[in-house]
Amino acid sequence: MSLGIYIQVPFCQTKCTYCNFHTGVVSSAKFAPYAAAVQTEITQYRGRLSAEGIQLPASCLELVVDTVYFGGGTPSLLNPAHLGQILNAIRSTFPNDFREVTLEADPETVESAKAEAWAAAGINRVSFGVQSFSDVELKAAGRMHRRDDVYRAVPILHSSGIGNMSFDLIAGLPHQTPESWHKSLNELITLAPQHVSIYLLEVDEGSRLGNEILRGGSKYSATSVPTDDAMAESYDLARTLLARAGYEHYEISNFAKPGFASEHNRKYWRREPYLGFGAGAHSFSGSQRWANARDAAAYVQAIAAGRTPVEELEVIPAAQALEEELFLGLRQLKGIDLDRLNQRYGGSVAERFTSLESCGLIEREGSIVRLAPTHLSISNEVFVALMR
Repeated sequence: MSLGIYIQVPFCQTKCTYCNFHTGVVSSAKFAPYAAAVQTEITQYRGRLSAEGIQLPASCLELVVDTVYFGGGTPSLLNPAHLGQILNAIRSTFPNDFREVTLEADPETVESAKAEAWAAAGINRVSFGVQSFSDVELKAAGRMHRRDDVYRAVPILHSSGIGNMSFDLIAGLPHQTPESWHKSLNELITLAPQHVSIYLLEVDEGSRLGNEILRGGSKYSATSVPTDDAMAESYDLARTLLARAGYEHYEISNFAKPGFASEHNRKYWRREPYLGFGAGAHSFSGSQRWANARDAAAYVQAIAAGRTPVEELEVIPAAQALEEELFLGLRQLKGIDLDRLNQRYGGSVAERFTSLESCGLIEREGSIVRLAPTHLSISNEVFVALMR
């Protein structure tokens, strides 16, 4: 087992209409103090966690950091020197052997000098928030980039030596049609990123678009959002076309060429330990989970004052741990090994799946249980039924 580190950068150039993340648009003058605070949190993490009553197991302290993930927000807005300094803080604090260092980036933020600096700092994977290849859909969603920016950015990254790329697409954006979705998938496949994430539009009160849809309004092109059935069909089409193009579907939302699955994200799905630094970042030790203050200014102030930025701490009981194993395990298409869970948690975990199996929602092969391939698009309903 190894350790993953997540760096949260909660800054954006604009707020997308569908976004429900705790991010903000701030002056670039805030970036350097924030990056310095993250470095301080990393180098002083043991003392700050101890002050909060968080004791990392000795086994965690000995783990080698092999994945780092800069997420957000838009981490590519930071000066490359700041990213390099944060990586150096990790190198000086933890045993490390970086195999995968990912930077989330918006296509319009990619420039040759920046990309070369990213590669020199140790970043070897870039995750693009492409979302769509339709300018109409991108504009309606409040995205800053356009289709041409993606085509411009990809060769820049290749020239810098960063050949490992992941593209995100969202099924269900306003004005999306079956034809435009098919076209976006085809263009993505032509550009051939090593990794693809396909998400369905989330409709909740946390985003401007979601709130508008729920109240029956028309702002943000809310009346032009595809139906749930149309989104499910878009997801199924993505599975079909990506499989034909050689992508392995290894997690509900994620597809990869052989050897290019996200090693960092796999730690989350496998409930392996990870540490998060920055405003709103989450951490997990195996028995405890904690989160930093989400407000970036409050986070920087806490670090400067020598206080811990942790504002949420949860000790995870065995029953909750089992539910997380079931939920996260089923997200992976390889499924869950019931024998392993029975040994770890006792009792008969298999009984939970009886009714789901009879309805054809899950499949069993020996001790392995997995979601039925024909029901992946309604996985959330399956998860809800499983946890009852």
